[in-house]
Amino acid sequence: MAKKNVFVSFDYEHDRHYKSLLNAWDQNPIFDFGFSDRSVTKPINSEDEVRIKAGITAKMNKATYCLVIIGKETHTSDWVNWEIENAHKLGLKIVAVKQDALYTSPDSILGKNASWAKSFKQESIINALESASQKKT
Repeated sequence: MAKKNVFVSFDYEHDRHYKSLLNAWDQNPIFDFGFSDRSVTKPINSEDEVRIKAGITAKMNKATYCLVIIGKETHTSDWVNWEIENAHKLGLKIVAVKQDALYTSPDSILGKNASWAKSFKQESIINALESASQKKT
């Protein structure tokens, strides 16, 4: 499978271990999973919202997809909501995966033609990325 350029949007406070799992899948040659992570990997050393948004946008501009990991608290994250809106504005294909089907989706994902992974499993996420690649933004 060819690597996809993916920006991962997630609630850092609560869900960073899921982001780590994606990276582990990418590194493990046994899994047929590959993505080029275009996410912010180091905190942007600023409290200036404009500067932080510019740094995130620079990363997003190198991506084709925005994968939104939805955990229990994600819908309350102003940053995740902004990243979804920005990804849509930039023309990224949006893919979403809930850690649990009962978790609330961020309002900003509504109407964005997102592709959904049915579960946080490698095959489901791969299928959602492939489905998104067929959609027009």
